[in-house]
Parts: sequence; C-alpha cells; structure tokens
Amino acid sequence: MTPLEAKPHAFAGVFSLLAPHLAELDRFLHGQIAAFEPEIRAMADYCIDTSGKRIRPALVFLGGWRGPTVITPELVRLAAVVELVHLATLVHDDIMDEADVRRGRRTAAREYGPTAAVLLGDALFAHALHLATQFPTTEVCAAVSESTRRVCAGEIVQTLRRGSTDVTRADYQRIVDLKTAELFRVSCLLGARLAGSEPDYVAAAGDFGRHLGIAYQIYDDLVDFFGEETRIGKTLGTDFASGKLTLPLLALLERLPAGERAALTGEITGKCPPQAALRLGQMRELGVFTAVAGAVQTEVALATTALRPWPDHAPTPLLLGLADVLHAQIDGLRPRACA
Repeated sequence: MTPLEAKPHAFAGVFSLLAPHLAELDRFLHGQIAAFEPEIRAMADYCIDTSGKRIRPALVFLGGWRGPTVITPELVRLAAVVELVHLATLVHDDIMDEADVRRGRRTAAREYGPTAAVLLGDALFAHALHLATQFPTTEVCAAVSESTRRVCAGEIVQTLRRGSTDVTRADYQRIVDLKTAELFRVSCLLGARLAGSEPDYVAAAGDFGRHLGIAYQIYDDLVDFFGEETRIGKTLGTDFASGKLTLPLLALLERLPAGERAALTGEITGKCPPQAALRLGQMRELGVFTAVAGAVQTEVALATTALRPWPDHAPTPLLLGLADVLHAQIDGLRPRACA
C-alpha cells in the first residue's frame, strides 16, 4: 500500500505528529515578544496565544516534512512568519466585523479599542516581514511580501463590496483566492522549497495549498451560518450582519423567489435589518448547505489531484490527511444544517 492509498490521518492524528513542531513554534513566537517595544509587548503577547488551530504553520511543517524528529530552524521561522501575517489579518478582520470573540476570548479590538488594534495588526505584519528578511536568500521575503499584499488586496476588495449584491460567484472566488488561499499556498510552497524538494513538487504543494485554502474559506463561510459559537470559539453571524455576500448567501439568493430575493437584497445592502433566523431556515429548506458543501468537496478534490502524481513523497499522505479533515468538519456541521 502506497502512502497515497493509506487511510487519511484524522485531525488529531495529523496534529499529534506535529506537536513537537508546534511547541517549538510557540517557543519561538513568544521569544519574539521582546523584539516589540515595551509599551506594546503585552498587546502582542495577547495575540500570540497557543489556542488557535495553527493551520498555516502546520502546512509549512507538513510541506517540508522529513520525519517527526526533524524540526529545522528554517521551517520554524517560516511558520512564525506566516502565523504572524495571519494573526495580523485576524486583528484587522475583527475590527471590520465588529467581532467580540476570537478563540474563546475578547478580540484585540474589544480589549484595546479599534484604533490601537489596527496599529497592532500593522506591527505584527511588520515583524513578520522582518523575520522573513533573516533568511539567507531573498526568495522567502519576496514570496511572503507578495502574498501579504495579495491577502490585503483580497480584504480590500471584499470590504469595498460590502453591502452590495453586485457580486458574482467569480468575484467571490477571486476574493477567497486572494484573502485566504494565498497564504495557504505560500505556506505549502515555501515549506516544500526550504526542505529541498524538487521544483515540480514545490509547485504541486503550492497548488494543493491554494485549493485547500479555497475549500477552507468556503467551509468557514458555512460555519458563519451553521456553526455554534460555543464550539467554534468566535463570534458568528458577522458576515451577514456586515453585508458580506459569501457563497451561502449567493446560493440562497439564487434559490429564492423574486419577492424574497428582493427582501434579502435589502438586508444585505443595509436597507433593513438582517433576518438571520429566517434566512437560516430558508437555507435549510432550499438545500443551501448541501450545495455549498459540494463546493468545498470540489476544491478538496482539486487539492488531492495536485498531489496524486507524488504518492511516495513524505509530505503527501500528511497533507492529504489535512484535506480529509475538511470532510470531517463538513460532516460535523450537517446535524445543525438539518435541524
């Protein structure tokens, strides 16, 4: 049985393998607090916690996987870079979404106020790029800088489209590709690159990361409607409340009769209050969950296809295990979707 044919690892299985790598990452990240000015060290430490899923650092470690005991300083530093970029985007997202809770506690915006929080996010971005400059080649810094710009561009485009129904599925896909999939892509690509993989595998790992990132964002958009805050650990319902036209809402608009579609358009554009309970009920009745979950599965299949020619490479079965995690997470949402 080849690694590709092996039974995919469960979420806990994949991350238990990464426990030493993620512990080293946490030590490194908390060791960076001293690099910040004394006045903001507590704020930076507040963001650099250990309760998050650490999916992007996991992709770095898995993309560069050479065995459970091989933890190179280069991969740890790269994992810290992508995690800091991600944390910065979360700080900014929570300001724009007016979210109260992130990872089971108050967001930085609620803890320190939105004005200080936006600058804190900038400081995290800046330190991530500072760490990226410390690699012996400019390749890492160039790739991370470009990815950071693309992530920010995706957030800007989404922000400018808030409160508008003039968003196509292609527009949505473009936004997701930029704001989420890009950092997944660069995590896998640079992880494989720093581990010395051949160029074709590096490119394939990047393709895998991109499609996994798209799948993950679509799943996250489903969670905003069908998740439970106590289990997810963050404020839900913010997409609809802030006028973001995500795929679940696009799918609902496509299925509603004209009169109801006009009413929902008024809610998205801010002309009337959002009727979250009503729209969730309609999503259940009209099969929105199944349709959007299908879009997740499509992207997972594309991610899997990218690695199919490389079954004997050490990272492949572990990366595919992460893809399988999304299948399990979708299944975990189904009972609430059918409630």
